[in-house]
Amino acid sequence: MRSVFKNRTVKWVLIAAFWLLVWQAAAWAVGSKLLLPSPADTAAALVSLCGTSAFWKSCLMTLLRVFAGFLLGIAAGSALGVLTAASRFAEELLSPLRSIVKATPVTSFIILVLLYLSSALTPLFIAFLMVLPIAWTNVAGGIIATDKELLEMAEVFGFSRMKKLRAVYAPSVLPHFISACTTGLGFAWKSGVTAEVIAHPSFGMGKAIYESKLYLETPELFAWTAAVIILSFALEKLVMLLLGRIVKWK
Repeated sequence: MRSVFKNRTVKWVLIAAFWLLVWQAAAWAVGSKLLLPSPADTAAALVSLCGTSAFWKSCLMTLLRVFAGFLLGIAAGSALGVLTAASRFAEELLSPLRSIVKATPVTSFIILVLLYLSSALTPLFIAFLMVLPIAWTNVAGGIIATDKELLEMAEVFGFSRMKKLRAVYAPSVLPHFISACTTGLGFAWKSGVTAEVIAHPSFGMGKAIYESKLYLETPELFAWTAAVIILSFALEKLVMLLLGRIVKWK
């Protein structure tokens, strides 16, 4: 058995099979597709949804909103991280804003943002808002954690500002930046879909989840949830691949 589990693929297949069996057993015990559809019911509903253009359009719109919000959050958070790490005054002035964003429940932000933005832009802005403090904190932490002896050595050897940035700051900040991207992406995805549930844009996976629940289409509800999870993993793999290329290029 140990030799079987040494194979990573076989291990994950067996783990997935175990939890599918648990799910199937729970569905048998409940005995109602309305309350708990089986894995087969969910798979059939997902296949049926994949045959509709509305499904793919909803997936595409959610991906675009979340990824755009994620990129904007990373960019703005990184800029604020650099600013607050370089200026104590900026840190003292802006840190309350960061604390408020981190402490306020996402549903409160969604309702507030809906007062000012359209239902289509609200998920994008919410994703941006959730990523902002994560990128901000991590980038600032990476700059502050830069080895002071390396900075002194760079001064002694007369490094230009650009060379100091590339040779000293970048290696220190990069692990923190990657951590911000991986953590922030998860927050962006969950908050973006949640915002769609509440905001009801024309097309979106969150809206479809809400409508499935509203009309008691439980297999479709589970199928949409499965699609959200699958796309989340795919987006995470894509971002990690891009970050891996950046690290290799460096």
